[in-house]
Amino acid sequence: MKTAVIYARYSSDSQTEQSIEGQVRVCKQFAEKNDLLVVDQCVDRATTGMNENRAAFQQMLRDSKRRQWSVVIVYKLDRLARNKYESVVNRKKLTDNGVELVSAMENIPDTPKGKLFLAVIEGFNEYFSEDLKQKVNRGLRESWLKGNATGGRDIFGWDLKDKKYHINEAEAEVVREIFRKYAQGYKAQTIVDDLKEKNFRRKNGKFITHKFVYKVQHDKRYTGVVTHKGEDYDKVFPAITSKELWMQVNTINEENKNAPGRKKEMYDYILSGKLICGKCKHRMVGESGMSKTGEIHYYYSCLSKRRKQEDCDCKAVKKQILEDYVIQATVAMLRRNSIITQIAETVVKIHEKMMQDDSGLQILLQKRDDAKKAADNIVKAIE
Repeated sequence: MKTAVIYARYSSDSQTEQSIEGQVRVCKQFAEKNDLLVVDQCVDRATTGMNENRAAFQQMLRDSKRRQWSVVIVYKLDRLARNKYESVVNRKKLTDNGVELVSAMENIPDTPKGKLFLAVIEGFNEYFSEDLKQKVNRGLRESWLKGNATGGRDIFGWDLKDKKYHINEAEAEVVREIFRKYAQGYKAQTIVDDLKEKNFRRKNGKFITHKFVYKVQHDKRYTGVVTHKGEDYDKVFPAITSKELWMQVNTINEENKNAPGRKKEMYDYILSGKLICGKCKHRMVGESGMSKTGEIHYYYSCLSKRRKQEDCDCKAVKKQILEDYVIQATVAMLRRNSIITQIAETVVKIHEKMMQDDSGLQILLQKRDDAKKAADNIVKAIE
């Protein structure tokens, strides 16, 4: 008795495990009728057949070299691949490893006519896949031209109602603050700490993280534009931030990417992110320079002047002099009893506010109510 493995796949999240179960059941029935012993199953979930880098599929190809089984059973050949070239190449890999590929639903004899029929099926599968892709892209384009949403996960900053995205003002203000502060010279971690202190959270109720801040900064949809196949659509997402500010932030990110040492260097400046230029009101950041004698000097300079975004004539200030002055002034201020009392009262108020702020809980309660409403609608529809 020959040994065999079953390979099954479904294409998208709109399909379910029932699709896999149906494929496996038919393949097992085929194995019983043809005296094959099924020893394993390889399953790829929500993965297109045009993508060759499927985990279970690649593992199956590697295992075929060990020759622990001699047959691969698929429900139909389009489960293996929908690209004619890849179908031929992968079938050749299996053949070279002494493994036979059989289709449970397509009776393809090992004859010249069978080989012709196989070539026709592979060509049709590729045609079907390309035709479906064109129809999907055409459907997406028509929906986006009308300003309609096309599904997917909830996106921070908007709420999806009646196939339209509407700005969630509370979340949109967080997005605007992320762009505004980063453009002013704040570090991402500083922004995260500030948002955490204010108890702002994501849609899932979790705190905003460093990675989430960078994800928001790179998402062009916050300017009101979504790009697909090289074409821009501006009716789907209401703009939350301006294109100019988005470009400014992404220019900063590109500069940091090309000069990673600059970002690391800023951590040595204790006033970085806290200083404001007295001339143009933008952030001041740390920088260093080498003199003719080879000595390194450290300064604080206006960020907008350095990037030539503002016509600012503020001169750079020596790091040590400015930091010493601020430390001395802070120590002198903290020696005053009235200031100590004021700081203590402020800390207590912030703590009480954080204890009373239940915005994260409200988000979770809203999601619970939405889920309950959806479940009730399903029950009513079934009734």
